[in-house]
This record gives sequence, structure tokens and C-alpha cells, in this order.
Amino acid sequence: MMNPSIARDSLAPAPGQAATAQHKKLLREALLARRKALSSQDKAHADARLVQRLLDWCAAHAITSLGVYQPIRREPDLLAAYNALVALGVHLSLPVVVGREAPLEFRAWKPGDVLEKEALGTLVPPAGTAVVQPQALLVPCVGFNERAYRLGYGGGYYDRTLAASPRPLAVGVCYGFGRVDFEGQPHDVPLDQVLTDVD
Repeated sequence: MMNPSIARDSLAPAPGQAATAQHKKLLREALLARRKALSSQDKAHADARLVQRLLDWCAAHAITSLGVYQPIRREPDLLAAYNALVALGVHLSLPVVVGREAPLEFRAWKPGDVLEKEALGTLVPPAGTAVVQPQALLVPCVGFNERAYRLGYGGGYYDRTLAASPRPLAVGVCYGFGRVDFEGQPHDVPLDQVLTDVD
């Protein structure tokens, strides 16, 4: 669960729904800059804590099939957890963008499988790989708020994916400094839980 002791970012929320989109844009820029400024040592330490918390969460929820992600833009690197989960028999998959207004497609994957670069620059399993419906999704976050709304990159892909039915469990992954204040928008879909590196 999100821990109430997580320190809030010093950025104050913008008043009024009309300013929400602009406020989220400014938050996104500030949080991405803060993530970029993390030292290699601090990032490795935070990632190791997130690896353990993800493994604990999967065990607590009896996860057998998990949609994961390949890190971009200094997102938490959880490869150690992926290797451990595969060893435990958990089936992994990676998201693929199949259309600008479409939900994500998930293709079966395990560490070491061949990947190719898609149009948006992310690495994905090649066409023809088995498409699966994971039990749960691991969702990288730039930031999040106390209601478990996610601040992402603004494309809306995960929101559309989580709006589909049946909906998988969705657990966010974010560095602790990413907990900030912002209002949700009509298209936003809350996560079930957010895992961070802080107590």
C-alpha cells in the first residue's frame, strides 16, 4: 500500500480544474528532471528496494501472469525481479502500442528473448509473438497522488488499457519523491496500488 509517511513534493497544486492539464505538465517536467538527476548509486539502491517490494507484492497476491515494462528515461530497472519471477513460474509480458487511441497489447516475453524497437522507441516482442491477457500490470509512473492516480508521459495508453474490461490488477512503480498533489481528469483511471522505494 502507499505509505502515508511518504514525503510530499514541495510543488503545490494548481487551483481549479481548468489548470489541471498545465499543472500536470509542469509536475511531469519537474519529476523527470529529478529522476534524471538521481546518482547511479542512489538509483541502484532505490531499484533494489523496489525489486524486493515487487516480489513481495506478487507473492501476497498470488500473481501468475504479469505485464511488465522495459525501462526508459531512467525508470526503475526491475530486471532482477523479472528473473526471479520467471524462476518462480510467473508468465511475463510486455506492452505494445498498436494504435494511438487503442489500449496496449501485451505480448509474451521473458528476459533474454529477442526484442525490436517500435516507432515510439521502446523495445517490444516482435510481431507474431503470442498475445496474452495478464492477471496484473506493472505500471511505471512519473508521479502519483494520494488517490493512486498516475502521472505518466501524457499519451493515455495505460488509462485506455485500464478502462477496458476485464480490468487487470494495476500496481504502479515510482520513486518516493514522485508522490505529488494533482487533480485527476475524466480520462484518468486510478491504480490499485503504488509501490515506492521509501518506507
